Amino acid sequence: MPFLRTLLADTSVPQLLRAVLGGTLMGLANLVPGISGGTMLLAAGVYPQFISGVAEITTLRFRAPTMLVLGAIVASAGLGIITLAGAVKGLVIDHRWAMYSLFIGLTLGGVPVVWRLLKPFTAAAGIGVACGIGVMVAMVTMRPAVASGEASSNLLLLLLAGVAGASAMILPGISGSYLWLILGVYLTVLTAIEQFKDALVAALKEGAGWGPAIEPMMILAPLGIGVVLGVVGISNLMRMLLARFEKATLGILLGLLLGAVLGLWPFQHGVQPQIGDVIKGRSVTTETLAAIDPKDYSLERFSPSGGQIAASFGLVLIGFALTQGVAWVGRDREEPGEAAA
Repeated sequence: MPFLRTLLADTSVPQLLRAVLGGTLMGLANLVPGISGGTMLLAAGVYPQFISGVAEITTLRFRAPTMLVLGAIVASAGLGIITLAGAVKGLVIDHRWAMYSLFIGLTLGGVPVVWRLLKPFTAAAGIGVACGIGVMVAMVTMRPAVASGEASSNLLLLLLAGVAGASAMILPGISGSYLWLILGVYLTVLTAIEQFKDALVAALKEGAGWGPAIEPMMILAPLGIGVVLGVVGISNLMRMLLARFEKATLGILLGLLLGAVLGLWPFQHGVQPQIGDVIKGRSVTTETLAAIDPKDYSLERFSPSGGQIAASFGLVLIGFALTQGVAWVGRDREEPGEAAA
């Protein structure tokens, strides 16, 4: 096919391999609070191509090589999300304090990435930092009310969660899945992805019907719409803001990172509800108690042992080192501010 030969001739194999690697890492980042998908793409050296591809689509200007790289990123990210969602969900439920400790380190590891872009620090940057921290404080404060909201508010909440997830793809240093955690939909989304994957496998391999896929799609559809809207809106908004208000915009990103750890206190665990408790607006009965998913358990803080404190501190350092390692790999590549300008 002449078109395919021309397309591949204009796109190097190493570039495609970096796109697949970056997309896979971005998919993992969307599942793990604290890791930014934008940072993963930056480290893999394909962040400029991703931003350019999104911008070209939204302005109806298409270049085949850019579309090929963008397609490789999106496809590998989607595959990573589908295959890894179940494992990440299980780790969060069964080892919450350890995972949250790791998430804190991963989140703080993005601070030097944004700080390097922000220097020299200005008054506009300081105002941006304060605004970013304020946003995270507000999100942590509203989380209990959002998490216990009625079903009628779920559609708007999932659309908002989709936009939040999109932010991780566009903004280096910002974790969309962390925002899911703050909004109280993190485990709900991972469960829906796992259920959809199981339904898809059953339908393709065992000839089962598509009925089991309907329930998770009621969650994933509005989430996906929010992601698309977020990618389109945030990518173009970031190009404009970084061009006109670079210091203030980067200051907000830094404030979001610093404020992110407020919602990740590690020493808490899920507590099985009792008869009469209200879960998702419904009273728990003897008949419904056993059917409640552990992801819906309320969280309760506990007093950690000395060993847990030491292990938590170690996991924070490991998470910080991991994010810094990824940033170090991409240190000589184009910075996001330059790509989006």
